[in-house]
Amino acid sequence: MDVLRYVAFGTDPAGGNPAGVVLDATGADDATMLATAAEVGYSETAFVTPSDDGTLSVRYFSPLAEVPFCGHATIATAVAHADRHGTGTLILQTGVGVVPVTTAVADDGTTVATLVSVAPHTGPLAEADLAELLSALRWSADDLDPALPPRAAYAGAWHPVVAAADRSRLADLDYDMPALTALMARRGWTTIDLVWRESPTVFHARNPFPPGGVVEDPATGAAAAAFGGYLRELELVPVPATLTIHQGADMGRPSTITVSVPAGRDTGIAVTGAAVPI
Repeated sequence: MDVLRYVAFGTDPAGGNPAGVVLDATGADDATMLATAAEVGYSETAFVTPSDDGTLSVRYFSPLAEVPFCGHATIATAVAHADRHGTGTLILQTGVGVVPVTTAVADDGTTVATLVSVAPHTGPLAEADLAELLSALRWSADDLDPALPPRAAYAGAWHPVVAAADRSRLADLDYDMPALTALMARRGWTTIDLVWRESPTVFHARNPFPPGGVVEDPATGAAAAAFGGYLRELELVPVPATLTIHQGADMGRPSTITVSVPAGRDTGIAVTGAAVPI
């Protein structure tokens, strides 16, 4: 297979979140895709199988396992496809449903992609789960922002949303990886979405990703979409809203994610970012 390497949610290969992209994985079995993702070594690699009706079937693999949906690899896939076939709209058939992605060329010449997630959902975070999560993170209840209550959020994958009361708490990420891995495996969580609110529409995020075999993801489009749904469902932003999420700076890979939250309660969340080849 021809494996392409792109950075998503950044315009500099030294920033953003690297993803592997295979634009034609026809005939590849699960073992081959998993082995390829492990060899690539990025948090996710997307494997595309073109369909006769023009849609693209996409599966996502971390170095350790298949994941249901990945935002940054979706952005990377759309831009890689646009670089070879021109910009436009792609219809992706993912394991969680249909995800349309539109690409366009920005004023600076970079290609930008916008995906629209499946309908988001927000659910309670059990008290026992929150206590175990905070213990694994080595956080306390006093570290939390009461204006952004902990919840489990979904827009293709489940992510607990935990908001820090100040930026310094977010910057100090030193968690118990085995404990967090075990908890996430039991609950089916893909990443933990740790956030800090700088202003009404500007946020900073960090995403521990031990199920993928990495300590932290530098840009997490699926979590950004879930977070947009969380803010809308809990009425924490007036909608429609456009949010900016900064991620990756604390690990030296600055990333910028734009999230568009429409007013309709059951509509998908739009996530936009640039991507460039490595």
